[in-house]
Amino acid sequence: MAAGTCRRALLFRIQMCGSRTISDFAKSNGKRLFLVDTLALVRRLEAQGVPSTQAEAITAAMTEVLNDSLENVSYSFVSKAEMQKSEMTQESNLSKFTTEVKSSQGHHFSLLQHETEKLKNDIEKMRSELRYEIDKVTAGQRLDLNLEKGRIRDELNNQNQETTNLTNKLDREIHELRAQLEAAKYDVIKYCIGTLASVSAVGLAAIRILM
Repeated sequence: MAAGTCRRALLFRIQMCGSRTISDFAKSNGKRLFLVDTLALVRRLEAQGVPSTQAEAITAAMTEVLNDSLENVSYSFVSKAEMQKSEMTQESNLSKFTTEVKSSQGHHFSLLQHETEKLKNDIEKMRSELRYEIDKVTAGQRLDLNLEKGRIRDELNNQNQETTNLTNKLDREIHELRAQLEAAKYDVIKYCIGTLASVSAVGLAAIRILM
């Protein structure tokens, strides 16, 4: 934008000068154009006390430097047609560049949307898989827990049954032992009675003999 403004300002200045480039001022009919009044400059230098020969040499040198500078500057400028052509080319390139930038931005935005949708789908897929794995692990743990509860229940039932059987066995053995004790007690009583009877009989017999 700044380059275009500078070119338009330069074009306006050239138009104000009669549509002639600086090179037209620098050269006229193949001869150099003097930009200063050399005679007046020589007179002013002489009035300042400069010798005539030195004043003319200084004036010639200044004129030569000015003309060389003007020629060097004129080489850096172009004609109005070339300037307009360059401006049109740059505007065309700028328009083309703007179109390419917009197209590139649209393409990148489309790719970004596509990548975003793909990322969302991947995240949703991972979330579903994670949820499935969590449910699977939870169901497996729940099944294992139920199986463990059943196993513990069966073991408790078995232990209760074994305890009951052992209690019943102990009760039977206690009853049998009591029966055996009662029988042994009855035998001891009978033995004692028999012994007492035998002793009594022997005693009576001895008494009879002694009497």
